[in-house]
Amino acid sequence: MSTTTAGIAFVASLILALALVHVPLGDYMYRVYNGRKHSRVERVVYRAIGAQPEVEQTWPVYARSVLAFSAAGILLLFFFQLVQGKLPLHLNDPATEMTPALAWNTAVSFVTNTNWQNYSGESTQGHLVQMAGLAVQNFVSAAVGMAVAVALVRGFARKHTGDLGNFWVDLVRGTLRILLPIAFVFAIVLVAGGAIQNFHVYDQVAQTLNGSQQTIPGGPVASQEAIKDLGTNGGGFYNVNSAHPFENPASWTNWVEIFLLLVISFSLPRTFGRMIGSRKQGFAIVAVMGTIALISVTLTNLFQLQHHGTVPTAIGASMEGVEQRFGVANSATFAASTTLTSTGSVDSFHDSYTSLGGLMLLFNMQLGEVAPGGVGSGLYGMLILAVITVFVAGLMVGRTPEYVGKKITPREIKLAASYFLISPLIVLVGTATAMALPGQRAGMANSGPHGLSEVLYAFTSAANNNGSAFAGLTGNTEWYNTALGLAMVFGRFLPIIFVLALAGSLAQQGTTPESIGTLPTHRPQFVGMVVGVTVILVALTFLPVLALGPLAEGIH
Repeated sequence: MSTTTAGIAFVASLILALALVHVPLGDYMYRVYNGRKHSRVERVVYRAIGAQPEVEQTWPVYARSVLAFSAAGILLLFFFQLVQGKLPLHLNDPATEMTPALAWNTAVSFVTNTNWQNYSGESTQGHLVQMAGLAVQNFVSAAVGMAVAVALVRGFARKHTGDLGNFWVDLVRGTLRILLPIAFVFAIVLVAGGAIQNFHVYDQVAQTLNGSQQTIPGGPVASQEAIKDLGTNGGGFYNVNSAHPFENPASWTNWVEIFLLLVISFSLPRTFGRMIGSRKQGFAIVAVMGTIALISVTLTNLFQLQHHGTVPTAIGASMEGVEQRFGVANSATFAASTTLTSTGSVDSFHDSYTSLGGLMLLFNMQLGEVAPGGVGSGLYGMLILAVITVFVAGLMVGRTPEYVGKKITPREIKLAASYFLISPLIVLVGTATAMALPGQRAGMANSGPHGLSEVLYAFTSAANNNGSAFAGLTGNTEWYNTALGLAMVFGRFLPIIFVLALAGSLAQQGTTPESIGTLPTHRPQFVGMVVGVTVILVALTFLPVLALGPLAEGIH
């Protein structure tokens, strides 16, 4: 079987698996968030945190709850890292202590569901911090994104009310009923595949193949690997992330991890359709996601498998930075999937990708990671783009736009436009500032277009809460730790505020009945329009800087 044929079979099997779980998982999440009964464990949690599960919240209260919970998480994780040397299961190496700037960057990174890593996990973070700090945030930061998405969907589904549900209920249910059981099952699957799960700090291999000693770090890897992918987090236990054989031992575990990256985000549109009472609207949203994702995966594979050049042409693919046990096609599919979602988990070296392959990874993130995007954030980002699309269509025919029974008034479109503009503003200002400072330019491993691409990738990844990197940039400096940390904070929470404000505005409306002038938003025509608006908006925003970076490198 040729490399291309194997790659097609690999992608086709993923599509089939995602299609099979779309309905049952989407329906299950609908029941989780729409249920009225609380389990005994959940009630204990509510009492412990002082929440009132029966009291619903307006959008400002919901937003304050999100911000307060996340701020507390940043502070706790920040101090947890600074004192880890005095705690059990530490690595006991003074050289690996966290600086305040790095601890800040890491705390923000995990709480914002970004998981950007300016440190080497196996030599910097002790097992207790990995388990009780980072892995916990892998769960709850993902649950926050899902809660915000559900709040927006309630805004579309409800009428004449200011209530969007209860953040604490949505957070606890998303964690305990969805993320925890699925992650538990797949952690066992990964252990069966060869991923390690222990409390060993270091093991010494007395005799390696070249006759020397080697120190091999152990740890609770499989449990963190499952939730880092399922929750679209991406932080690796080891520095090389899912390219490490202890995290991702074989080709079939590579398939499992890509499946985990995509499964919740591709199933949430079904939950959306059930909650608004129109399954066909959910199918339209997942069709937009699927169309963009398939185009991206195809192009990324094409650029890596068919790239020009003496060596790639001779061996039939661009193998630089790729693990032999995965090959080019599986690695390119992983790279496209991880940048289409807000994951940042990697099984190959993105800095070694071809110029156009790297361009695709950048473009995936610059789309807003909506195909299918992060858990929760992908759905609410796509719904924002659907709102912008019906607004554009409304301008063409001269009537007030509507979407799933809600009028899109000037207030709604201002909130949607503000949401869309936040990320490009952070990316472009951050990149321009870094390139204007000689000290920060010195952190680039490459000069010219590729050096610009490294900096652009870093701010694109941070602002879109992705977490992957080109890795040619020296990011562990006080300036980059601070600047990228701020990019992650603003890139996560400003859009969430706009989303919740939009949800509150929609919930206060009544329902507008369909008329002869209503744009059908469940047909292929609308799917194509949303795809077009998404790509065109990103192209207009980022084409100049892409032309100076990866496009210039590709032409050269």
